[in-house]
Amino acid sequence: MSDITKRVEDSALETVHLIRPADLNNAGRLFGGILMQWIDELAGVVARRHAGMPVTTASVDNLQFLHGAYQGDIVILSGKITYVGTTSMEVKVTSYVEKNLGERRLINVAYLTLVGLDENDRPARVPRLQVSGEEEQREWEQADMRRTMRKQQEAQGFHFYGKE
Repeated sequence: MSDITKRVEDSALETVHLIRPADLNNAGRLFGGILMQWIDELAGVVARRHAGMPVTTASVDNLQFLHGAYQGDIVILSGKITYVGTTSMEVKVTSYVEKNLGERRLINVAYLTLVGLDENDRPARVPRLQVSGEEEQREWEQADMRRTMRKQQEAQGFHFYGKE
């Protein structure tokens, strides 16, 4: 896989969800856990399309709930690869509520790290990413900064799991 290079648009994907009563929390808004599930599923498909192999979610660095969504709203999730390492990929998922005539209001931004897996569920090399244009280059650089911060935090012993 390491000789292969793919473009951002080769794996980019959008999904559409209509918010139904079962998706609501007790305040009548889209339950955050439902949106998180949709985000993780989309990120997994985007990463799998890029990697050409099974993937697993390793982390979610950023998940910002900016606005609510309500019953009957149409939610559009847009996912794309922003960074690729040796075995891992960062996927940015932006979520919008779509109003009349395709007008979109941003409701969430999330960055997830996913890892390509071989037939033994071990990390496997994934294709490189061909970055083109200023926006893709900016996304790559920002993703690289997030990756560096994660490594610095780990080196300083900062983590959220029970590792001593």
